[in-house]
Amino acid sequence: MNERLSAHVTGRVQGVGFRHFVRTRARNLGLDGWVRNESDGAVRLVAEGPRAALEDLLQALHHGPSAAHVTNVTSDWRPATGEFDGFSVRFW
Repeated sequence: MNERLSAHVTGRVQGVGFRHFVRTRARNLGLDGWVRNESDGAVRLVAEGPRAALEDLLQALHHGPSAAHVTNVTSDWRPATGEFDGFSVRFW
């Protein structure tokens, strides 16, 4: 049974390759969904897939790429909707 993870990541997470990091990690884990920059300087993402893979992604969000400095990650769990095909970077 797949689940859905929504997360909001704050800190120095824009301009440091964070979206690319998330997309690469999510694709390697076989997850579907998206990641985007927010106007407030944060990064938001939604990912669907097996709980263990989503937990791996969530753990990675707390560190990000080497140039990032994550100060907070909030997350929300729900049932998967199956609406995504692959994992992409969204622009606003």
